[in-house]
Amino acid sequence: MSRLFTPLTLRDVTVRNRLWVSPMCQYSAVDGVPQEWHHTHLAQFASGGAGLVVAEATAVVPEGRISPDDTGLWSDEQRDAWAPIVAAIRARGAVAGVQLAHAGRKASTWPPFSGRRGTVSADEGGWTTVAPSAIAFEGFAEPVALDRAGIDRVVDAFAAAARRAVDAGFEVLELHAAHGYLLHQFLSPLSNRRDDEYGGSLENRARLLLRVLDAVRDAAPSAAVIVRFSATDWADGGWSADETVTVARWTAERGADFFDISSGGLVAHQQITTGPGYQVHLAERVRRDAGVPVNAVGMIDDAAQAEQVLAEGRADAVMAGREWLRDPHYALRASVELGADIDYWPAQYLRARPAGR
Repeated sequence: MSRLFTPLTLRDVTVRNRLWVSPMCQYSAVDGVPQEWHHTHLAQFASGGAGLVVAEATAVVPEGRISPDDTGLWSDEQRDAWAPIVAAIRARGAVAGVQLAHAGRKASTWPPFSGRRGTVSADEGGWTTVAPSAIAFEGFAEPVALDRAGIDRVVDAFAAAARRAVDAGFEVLELHAAHGYLLHQFLSPLSNRRDDEYGGSLENRARLLLRVLDAVRDAAPSAAVIVRFSATDWADGGWSADETVTVARWTAERGADFFDISSGGLVAHQQITTGPGYQVHLAERVRRDAGVPVNAVGMIDDAAQAEQVLAEGRADAVMAGREWLRDPHYALRASVELGADIDYWPAQYLRARPAGR
């Protein structure tokens, strides 16, 4: 039997398979409100057989958006706009998740298809960014270091966004502590030079993430919570796989249910050698040494490759991004390639299903 098409339960949420859709920013929201584009974009993956569909990095406060065109969950209007999108995903048999995020010093930037790069100025709709320390990401504006009151507001905002997410119908919440965004910025000594209880030691640098997790867990006790880590900064003196293992243990002890293991994104001078499955060894390391369930992600582009990752016990699930964009029915195709007998082909598409499958 295919491991990729075996159900998996996160807390009280059972996902029909282990081929999942990564959160992928669409830069198509208006004032943080998702649009018809988001509805079509996300629902099609559920029609295509995905197990878990995770909506893009969704800001918990306006200044937490990567760009002015990002989605949010800081208002009831946004919650209400997400609700029919979530309903469409669930109606097609998939589980709906959302990635709760704050971009920190990498906020207020131009969308990638705008033709511009760097920080959006205030007179063009941008804003002042915040971070653990007043250290800019290369090429971006210098952020303001958060004071304790600002940190408390971030924690409260994650909790409020979690409540709205659950009210909208999301069953899985992913905390974005990767790719150089705010929670990752606190974790890494390359971006966190604080000398208070949020800087210095690993315990201090992890304090904000742990507080956010506690607040989200209290606000949404029924939801499954995933933590996304960049397992390494790929830069000297940065956040490491050893630290990821330790903090993954701490978060699991405090109620995190699953871990999404990516890498990089904190600094522009990172040194990464990419290739098929180039991050799988990081997921395997966290799974083995922290004793927690994980998914692997990053250039896992075909069904046989994904199946092998699971069969070898290197991860518990696989997330993909670009392959779902190339083929929104990736899971249906993968089930045929692997000979998996699934019962959730849409009736409208059965004429395309090969005979005997």
